[in-house]
Amino acid sequence: MTPTLPPAPAAKANLWSPLAYHVFRAVWIASLVSNVGTWMQNVAGVWLVTTLTTSALLVALMQTASSLPAFLLSLPGGALADLIDRRKLLLGTQGFMAVVATGLGALTLAGQVSAVGVLGFTFLLGMGSALNSPVWQTVTTELVPRPVLPFAITLNGVSNNIARAIGPALGGLVIAYYSPGWVFLLNGVSFLATFAVIYFWRRDPDEPTGPAEHFLGALRAGMRYVHYAPALHAVLVRVFAFGFGASAMWALLSVVVARKLHLSAGHYGAMLSWLGAGAVAGAFLMGRAGQRLSLNRRVLLGVLMFVATNLSLALVESTYVLGPVMFFTGTAWLMAMTSFSTTVQLNVPRWVQARVVSIYMLVFQAGMSLGSLAWGELADYLGLQIALFAAAAWMLASALLSVPYPLRAADGLDLAPADPWPDPAVADGPLDPEDGPVVVMIEYRIDPADWPAFRPVADRLSRLRLRDGALRAGVFADLAEPSRITEFYYVATWGEHLRQHHRFTREDQLIENQVHRFHQGPDDPRVTHFLAFPLATSVSAEVPAPYPNVEVH
Repeated sequence: MTPTLPPAPAAKANLWSPLAYHVFRAVWIASLVSNVGTWMQNVAGVWLVTTLTTSALLVALMQTASSLPAFLLSLPGGALADLIDRRKLLLGTQGFMAVVATGLGALTLAGQVSAVGVLGFTFLLGMGSALNSPVWQTVTTELVPRPVLPFAITLNGVSNNIARAIGPALGGLVIAYYSPGWVFLLNGVSFLATFAVIYFWRRDPDEPTGPAEHFLGALRAGMRYVHYAPALHAVLVRVFAFGFGASAMWALLSVVVARKLHLSAGHYGAMLSWLGAGAVAGAFLMGRAGQRLSLNRRVLLGVLMFVATNLSLALVESTYVLGPVMFFTGTAWLMAMTSFSTTVQLNVPRWVQARVVSIYMLVFQAGMSLGSLAWGELADYLGLQIALFAAAAWMLASALLSVPYPLRAADGLDLAPADPWPDPAVADGPLDPEDGPVVVMIEYRIDPADWPAFRPVADRLSRLRLRDGALRAGVFADLAEPSRITEFYYVATWGEHLRQHHRFTREDQLIENQVHRFHQGPDDPRVTHFLAFPLATSVSAEVPAPYPNVEVH
């Protein structure tokens, strides 16, 4: 069965509405505990590498070690999240990260770890996070109804930023009085909170949507969906540019504190705490002003704030000034990242959600990884200040992307599954799902006078066919009989075509209905299915509504 969503709130949703749903509330609290441990780990790992090496590049590579696994594994993780039980996948990733963090802590306390070793363990933790993040983000859509989802996404950002405000300070205290090794061990323990909540969550199993997908086929389906979904292209371009420029602050902040300001780990933790506090404040600001600011303006404000942040890190030498700058940087970070994430999740149907989220994360982490490497190299060769100036210039130039690539809200979209098309009957009985390829042809009767209005709607429908599994699609007119218009699309296998029957959403159905309104005549459009010869013998059968005149060949 399809996981049952909780009922929508009776009153207008607000920032606190998601916490009324008890499973979301339990997951959110457990996530907060785990996020505190993660941020303790981050500050301890970066500071440990900073003390073990004099290379700014190695320090900057800590950000790359965290981000690169997402670039490599986010897409496979998204495919796995759409193919297997999400609860089991979460249990596996949380357990793996607990073991890795505990191992790093034990080696650090024994004095057996080097800067390169810390990078290696950070990379392993990044692998667990890369496999965990797509499924973790999509789980939110199962725990709250759609009207509440934007606030749930914001609260998830709040959880991470409360942890950013608390975790670095706690991590700095433990480092100052004990050792980074104890921080790593505490992070290992923190994963147990999330593990316990997920273990006791009784999730309804997913309803099958046609024949089971293979892993590689699922990967291709996710990439194909994004390729033919224009609303997602703007998000991917903008989030890459933002991540590339914003990575300078994350990668070089510890170097600014240690090398430029000559301060301790406690001051570095305090800077990160300012960031977290600003992000939490930003959540309340978005709750009040979010309806007045478009997604485009929120991201633009975030970009411009990061211009000021990078310039401040390059020029300012007073922590009394940098602290408030980091506060507003945290607000800008939350505002931009929740805008990106909300746009993605509200524009994607459930069947492909984890894969699309994983592609979004892959693009973002690619920007973060490449940016960290670029700014670290620039800092080593030309100096820290030059690298920060260059990052500010990048962010300023990326603000211009808001014109050709505006973010579009998904208000009013109904992405619930439409009533699935009836499976075509086959005279010789069910076909092997691997048989193919399959060609589907739909014949309409369209008045040539209606062609100018029909063509753009038909093109949108063809794009939907391609997005949901077709390899080729198009619309053709009969030269001898101009009113006879044939739509065709080509699918690799019979099983993939059957999955198409279940992927159509109610929003897609509206476009299909617009096409059908141009059809003239007493009968419905005639649909014919062709299967590659000689894998199947010639058969024909009638298919029930909405396509009563259908032949299968």
